[in-house]
Amino acid sequence: MTSNHNTKVSTGHLLALFTILIWGTTFVSTKVLLIDFTPVEILFFRFLIGYLVLFLIYPRSVKIASLREELLFIAAGLCGVTLYFLIENIALVYTTASNVGVIVSIAPFFTAVLAHFFLDGEKLTRRFIVGFGIALSGIILIALNGSFILQLNPVGDLLAFIAPAVWAIYSVLMRKIGDLAYHTIGATRKVFFYGVIFMIPALFLFEFHLDLARFTNITNLSNLIYLGLGASALCFVTWNRAVSLLGAIKTSVYIYLVPVITVVSSALILHEQITWVILLGAFLTLFGSYISERKGNKLNNKNTNPHRS
Repeated sequence: MTSNHNTKVSTGHLLALFTILIWGTTFVSTKVLLIDFTPVEILFFRFLIGYLVLFLIYPRSVKIASLREELLFIAAGLCGVTLYFLIENIALVYTTASNVGVIVSIAPFFTAVLAHFFLDGEKLTRRFIVGFGIALSGIILIALNGSFILQLNPVGDLLAFIAPAVWAIYSVLMRKIGDLAYHTIGATRKVFFYGVIFMIPALFLFEFHLDLARFTNITNLSNLIYLGLGASALCFVTWNRAVSLLGAIKTSVYIYLVPVITVVSSALILHEQITWVILLGAFLTLFGSYISERKGNKLNNKNTNPHRS
C-alpha cells in the first residue's frame, strides 16, 4: 500500500514538473503570436485545437452525476480557460512577457489561501509561508533582470496580478473534480468545452478575424500547434492528474518555477542575457519552492484519491 502511494506521489511530481516545463515557455510563444493575432484570437484557436485533440483521444461521453457536479465543470471552464488566459493574453499586450511570467508565479499563494478555507486537509503552514517568501524574493530578482529595466505598466501588471487569483479558483475546483473519479482526459475535455463556449461572447467584444492566411506562416502555425496541442491538450491533462494525486497546494508550488523557465527559454529563443542576479533569483526560487513543497506530506497523503482513473 505504501509503495503504491509513493508511486502515485512520484508520478504526480513528474507530471507537474513536465507541465511547468512546457507552460514556462508559453509566454514567449504567445508574445510571438501577438504580432499577427489578437489576444482573444490566440485564446480561441489554441483551445479549439486543444478540445479537438482531446476529443480525438477520448471521444466517449462524460456523464455527470448531478447538477452540482456539472456546475463545477462549468466554473472550471470559465476560470481556468476563458478568464485566466484571456486576462493573461491581454496583459501581454500592455506589459512584457517577463513581467507577466513573474507576476503570475504568485499563484501558489492564492491557491494555498483558497485551499486552506475550501479543501479538507490542505492547510497553510509556517513552512509554506517561509518558502513562499524565499521564492518570491527570487522571482523579484528575476524580474529586475540584473538592472533597472523592469517596465512597469499599471494596466498590464494589474491584469497579470488578477490572473493567478483566477487560476487559484480553478485549481481548487479541479481538486474537487478530481475527487469525483471521472476520467482525467474526459474531465479535461469537458472543462475545455465550457471554456470555449464562454469564449464565444468575447469574440464579439474584442477584435476577432478568421483571416486564415496567417496560418500559412510557419512561425504562426507552429506556435499555435505548440500552444493548442502541447500547452493545452496535453498539459491540462497532466496538470489535472497531478492535482488529483498531490493536492492543489503541493501541485501549485511548481508554478514558482515558471519565471525560471521563462527566463531560460527567453535567453535561448530571444537571445536575452542571463546575469548573475538572474542566477541568484533562480536559485532562491527553486530553494523556496523546495521548502514549500516539503511542508505537508502527512496532510497530502490523506488527500490522495486511489480511485481516480
